[in-house]
Amino acid sequence: MTEEFKKHLESLINQSETVLFMKGDKYLAKCGFSAQVVDVLNHLGVKFTTFDILEDEEVRQGLKEYSNWPTFPQLYHNGELVGGCDIVTEMFQSGELKELLCNK
Repeated sequence: MTEEFKKHLESLINQSETVLFMKGDKYLAKCGFSAQVVDVLNHLGVKFTTFDILEDEEVRQGLKEYSNWPTFPQLYHNGELVGGCDIVTEMFQSGELKELLCNK
């Protein structure tokens, strides 16, 4: 991965406080796992930006390498990978996600 492309990924990851890289967008998820994470974030009232990985194959493949995480969705908060659907769901159920995303 070139340094330039890494910077591009970092700019996408940091475009807002909470960013969800997913299939589709927050209005029309194109997979069940992405929809589940959107539902969790909406339930918590979290403001978040989405990036449709189906629209950019280079970003899709690059993020897998960058994050060392092979699947999507990928949720980032303050530039750090939170996790995918299973981790986000577990954190939501335990209350950790609300603490992480909603407490300033």
